[in-house]
Formats: sequence, C-alpha cells, structure tokens
Amino acid sequence: MVPDVSTGSNTRGLIVYLFGPGRRDEHTDPHIVAAWDMAGAPDPGRASKASYSQLAKRLDHHVDLRTRELGGKKPPQHVWHCPVRTAPGDRYLTDAEWAEVARRIVHAASIAPEGDDKACRWIAVRHADDHIHIMATTVRADGRRPRTHQDGQRAQAECRKIEAEFGLRRLKPGDLTAPRTPTGAERAKAERQGQTVTARQWLREQAYAVAAAVRTEADYFTVLQSLGIKVKTRLGPETGDVIGYSLAAPGDTNAAGEPVWYGGSKLAPDLSINRLRERLPDQKVADHPRYVADPADPWRHTTTAIHAARTVLDSGDDAAAQGHLAAFGDALYNIASATTGPHRAELQAAAMAFNRARRSATRADHQAAAALRKAAKELAYASGEPGGLAIALLFATMHLARAAAKWHEQRGHEQQAAAAEEAFRHLHAGYQQAAAPALADLARRAPGVATARRFEQDVRAALPDHADRILADPTWTSLTTTLAQAETAGHNPRRLLAEVGAQRELDSAEHPAEVLNWRITAQPNRRMQAARRQSTISGTSARSATPHPPATPVATRPEERSRHR
Repeated sequence: MVPDVSTGSNTRGLIVYLFGPGRRDEHTDPHIVAAWDMAGAPDPGRASKASYSQLAKRLDHHVDLRTRELGGKKPPQHVWHCPVRTAPGDRYLTDAEWAEVARRIVHAASIAPEGDDKACRWIAVRHADDHIHIMATTVRADGRRPRTHQDGQRAQAECRKIEAEFGLRRLKPGDLTAPRTPTGAERAKAERQGQTVTARQWLREQAYAVAAAVRTEADYFTVLQSLGIKVKTRLGPETGDVIGYSLAAPGDTNAAGEPVWYGGSKLAPDLSINRLRERLPDQKVADHPRYVADPADPWRHTTTAIHAARTVLDSGDDAAAQGHLAAFGDALYNIASATTGPHRAELQAAAMAFNRARRSATRADHQAAAALRKAAKELAYASGEPGGLAIALLFATMHLARAAAKWHEQRGHEQQAAAAEEAFRHLHAGYQQAAAPALADLARRAPGVATARRFEQDVRAALPDHADRILADPTWTSLTTTLAQAETAGHNPRRLLAEVGAQRELDSAEHPAEVLNWRITAQPNRRMQAARRQSTISGTSARSATPHPPATPVATRPEERSRHR
C-alpha cells in the first residue's frame, strides 16, 4: 500500500478532478467513502452536478474563515493531498475498509487526530478499485496549522501496519530518500506518446549518467545541453552563483507549448545542486581526464578501488561506506558506458537499479570515496575494452553489489537492500554472458602438462587449505592459462597466488579457481611497468643533460608560428 503526500493551493480544481471522468475517462463511480463529517459533506458522486460547487464551497469555508481572521493573508499550500494505492495483485478493498484506511492515515499524519474536534476538514474519494484520494484543508478550527512534519513517513508507517492487518502485500518501508514517483498524468502522457518511461524518469537517468562522468559543474550543464536537454539555472540575488537548476526533456511541453521543468531535487534527492557539488571537485582545481600510457589502467584502477570499497563496508564507518556506495553508483554508469559487448544492457539495468541503493538517511562522506570516484571518471574517458580485465572489473562489481545489499539489510534499509540485490542480479547475468566465452577461450589455450603440474604445486604450497577445491574447480584449466600469462608478465606464480588468495570470498566461493582467475587478471603487468619506469628515467636524464633554452617570445609572423609548432 503506497501513500503519496503532496500539497497545493487549488482546492476547487482538485475536487473537480476527483469527481470528474479522469484524464482518460478512467474514473468510475467517484464517491466519498470517508470524511471529517459524513453527514455534513455533500457527495457529488451521489447527488446532482450542482453539488460540485456546493462541496467546494463547504470545504473552502474553513480556510476562507481563517483567511479573514488572519487579515486576508492566504495560508501557503493549504491543500493536503494523499492518494493511497494498493499493490498490484492485492485484493480490492471494500468502501468500509477504505474508510478505515483513510481515517487511520489522517490520524497518523496529524491532519485529523482521532477525537480532536478542532481537526482539519478532509474527505476520501474513491473513483477506482485500487485506490482512494484523501484531500484536506490544512487549517484547524482553532486557527492553527496541523503539525505535518514527516507526515509522509508517518503515513508510510501506518500503511505497513494496515498491510499486515488487512492481509495485503507487505511493501518495504522507506526513509524519505527515494526519488519522486511519476504522477498518473505523467504516466498517461508517456503512454500517449508511445514512451516506455516518463519524462521525469528519463531526465533522472540522463542526469545520473552525466554527473557520473563529468568533473565540473559547468561540464554537467554543458553535456546535458548537448543531449538536447533544456537547462534553466537559478542565480543567487547577491552573489550571482547558481543556487538551483531545472531540466526539461526534448519535446516535453505542456498544453501551452512551454517546456515542462523538473528541479534537480525533484528528480532525485542527490541531484540537487548542493548534493552534486559534494560529489564534484572544486571548480577551480578540477583536473581534466588523465590520458594514461596503458589503456588498461582505468579498468585496473577502478577494479582496485572497488575491492577497497569492500573493506570500507566492513569498517564500521557508515558515512564513509555511504560515500563509497554513492561513488559505486557512478562507477556502474561509467562501466556500462565503456562496455561494448552484448552484456551492456544488463550493466545499464544494474546502474539504474542501484540508484535506490546509492543513498540512505546516512549522510555520505564523499571525500572518503575520492579514489573510487576518480577511477570511475577515468573509466568514462577510457578507449577500448581490455577483454579479461573488463570481466575482472565486472566480477568485482558483482561482489560489491551483494555486499551493499548486506550492508543495507543490516541497517534496516529494506528498499536499498532490495535495490542492491536487483543490481546484483543484473550484474551476475551480465558477468555470465561475458565470462563464459572468455573462460572457454582460456581453457583452449592452456599450457602443457608439465607447466600445469608446476602450477598445481604452487597452489598446494601457497593455498594449502583451499588447494583441493581449487584443483577440482571446472575453471582450473582456465586458471593455468592466466597463471602462465602472469608469469610472462613478470609475476612469481606462487607468491601471486598467496597474495590474491588472502583476500575475501575464497572461503565461501563456489568456484575458487574462477575467483583467483579474475583477481590475477586484474594485476598489473610488471614487465610493462618496469619498461615505462626505465623510459621515464631515461627521458628525465636526457632532459637534464640538455641546457634549457631561454623563453621563446610569442610568435607573430606566420613563419615564426610554423617554426615553433
């Protein structure tokens, strides 16, 4: 059962909508099931059309009276609106049951506490089988406003109790960090236009993907505009700095042909301008993408940072852990963007699913996750997908998503835990698509019998407690190829096995050889590192031996500019 609290100022307009045919003639038999006074509330669904204006007048009367007493100052956002919908598959409630639901919710939200004869006036309208709309005017009979702080959270908590008592589907409690769900009007508009998602949902995903890749606030707005998204910023009156922004999807207009704007915080809590700035470096010192000599470095750096994030989740520092989960959410977008294989769709779905798991009521320490965020941004500018290393990264993300689900579950974050599990399922499916052919190819290129026996001895010496399980693993043959490649790259196989085997997951791993395979794949090529270091040293020595020429003045003639190129 889902309540969705909002406020507004148009009492009469909401009444007309509730008792009208609906935007697509979907309203059937609209009528009042509960009210502040069932005898005193006229019901347009059970009377003549003249009752529309009569009901509006009756409901407006209390607010109008308070307005006159307050010297003509109209209370802001005085209309309280809360649709309450049962979950798909639930049985349809009777009018009497919906009446009880409405009374319990207005009591829980402090709109009309039970037994309070000064409470706000309210009605509950049913115009469909699976939901009601509760509408109230938020001025009490004594002239005070109701205490509606955290009214949505209290309504949610009451719905969890109602679900248990009525035998309905038990939904997971929220913590007010979920993004706003699309309205019925937004869903209807998307359906009319043949779109699978609403403009709000599409904008949210675009904003997350862009924020994950860019390094500055200015780049964020520039890239959004390059995608055809309209951007409107709000400037502070004194400083002229950006204090807020809104986005509009291409072609999304209202009846007047004007863009439909969504504020950043209305798309998702962590897309507000202030939350974005916490995740982006200082605008004056933001570094630009670092072009590395080895194209595999961004993949390797991200894999290392994700392994480090696993340790943070077990550290007991919840703020740092939450910061790493937010950075991991960005990393998933960039991994999907940099992936070219058929499993890319699963990675994109994982990034979208993890959005609910990337934030909770725990305030994130984004600085603690700077290494993961920096590595993920490097990946956004990576060229080429380095085969096995990309799969090793995918393997690491799969385990971090599962760890994130466990971390949220331990803290009672049920919605976030479910979202992390969903992301894990997508990552696991993507991993299987990518890993199966890669492991088969490694097995086809396995080294000779003598080399395989030597590696078997290395396993027994380095990991005696796990050796039998590793050697019995179906992917052992693939691991021998990876060990041979690592040896060629300058690693000592026995020492390398001891190092990577000391990390987590090996005890509980169903396929320990597979775990070792991707951990070893993610190790740097020592011979290439040594060669690059030697090249750097040689280059530095040569430059030191050459006297520095004096500073060259700016060329002004064409031949001078040509000579200095």
